[in-house]
Amino acid sequence: MIRATSFEGKSVAVFGLGASGIAAALSLRDAGAIVAAWDDGIPGREAAIANDIPLVDLSVADWSGFAALVLAPGVPLTHPEPHWTVKRAEENGVAIIGDIEIFARERALHAPRAPFIAITGTNGKSTTTALVAHILRHAGQDVQMGGNIGRPILTLEPPQPGRFHVVEMSSFQIDLTPTLAPTIGVMLNVTPDHLDRHGTIEHYAEIKERVVLGADIAAVGIDDDFGLAMMRRRINVGPVVAFSAEKSIAPGYSLLDDTIVCNNREGLAIKLGSLTGVATLRGRHNGQNALAAVAAVRECLNVLGRSTDLDWQGALSSFPGLPHRMEEIGRIGKVLYVNDSKATNADSTEKALKSFPKDVYWIVGGKPKAGGIASLEPYFGGIAKAFLIGEASDQFAATLDGKVPFERSGTLDEAVWSASDAARMSDGIEPVVLLSPACASYDQFRNFEVRGDCFRGLVAGLPGIEMRTVP
Repeated sequence: MIRATSFEGKSVAVFGLGASGIAAALSLRDAGAIVAAWDDGIPGREAAIANDIPLVDLSVADWSGFAALVLAPGVPLTHPEPHWTVKRAEENGVAIIGDIEIFARERALHAPRAPFIAITGTNGKSTTTALVAHILRHAGQDVQMGGNIGRPILTLEPPQPGRFHVVEMSSFQIDLTPTLAPTIGVMLNVTPDHLDRHGTIEHYAEIKERVVLGADIAAVGIDDDFGLAMMRRRINVGPVVAFSAEKSIAPGYSLLDDTIVCNNREGLAIKLGSLTGVATLRGRHNGQNALAAVAAVRECLNVLGRSTDLDWQGALSSFPGLPHRMEEIGRIGKVLYVNDSKATNADSTEKALKSFPKDVYWIVGGKPKAGGIASLEPYFGGIAKAFLIGEASDQFAATLDGKVPFERSGTLDEAVWSASDAARMSDGIEPVVLLSPACASYDQFRNFEVRGDCFRGLVAGLPGIEMRTVP
């Protein structure tokens, strides 16, 4: 655990007692801070009691003595309106921070040159973070990974020279990390998201940009207008490398066919590794993720004065991928089964349909998002049949009517059996049974992970299935 030594002897309020909030409270308590923890929900307060964390009802507390409010990232900071704890903190001049800010302060205090790679973007940040960590581990490095992926950051081992911290950051977490200054700051892309929490896409993009503005070296994806503008602004204040999955750039990182290439200022193109045949990095969007990961690792090693002559191909080829993200889970003969339960909106499902352009037996539905699946019509030609589940069935049936054959399966188990039977009768070279719901899960499942695990279990029970073994 990383102890919050910078708050030793100080009173600190902690609000929001999920996993990261509990970790922050323990970090503070064990470093000698005076903790006042609270949560509006009973489960959070029960978790605090179970961990011997002092509870204080912050709605009636004296805020004048608090050195900081450590706020959970899910609690509104500005939009649609500030949470009541935010208002109380601002009224009393109390700094509002998150758990990653505690990490940033501890790193600055005890190991300021310890390698720290921070990764953000609307799409792909989890895959990129996991791939960065995988490449470094493949090279034999000491790696700690967390933040918005896996473990809360304060449960990791503390920063020290030679230990890499690879941290995924959401916009909410960035907003709560005022002294963010990573070795490498990676910004993948910006598309509309979380506007209910940030007001406008411009404000959302501005928050994302903080990851690269404070970095020793910025690595910026330039395949959207926001990223391109960020790269141009960064040139004026510090070192930056660009990466693009859409065009060749020099200097920078780009794709030549499916090969990752670093073009230097002298015009020399260095081929680092190919994505051909790497099932866990299928699709152009994963090309951008891989470019970002390779750029981050390579530039970080350069900063540290270490060799960049790694087994890039071995690292890319052995990447196991992430659960529920275009995860190839098994086969029956020529039929491939893919778990893309993480696709909770049409934008995410679009990436899957681009990656599997034909002979798709598509399991889709759940609790629908605004806009439904109308935007996916350009890809309907590759769908052999759709199998509709959950609340969205009637809405999606209306969208697909006359364009794609479909059936109302209702439940995931019915959809899996029907889609599997249909795919096995296909004349296609590699029919794909694809769970990519384009919907939230909570009409039938607690979250997308439970939905994906259910799909995996149903597929595992099919006669003749050969389940994929993770490398």
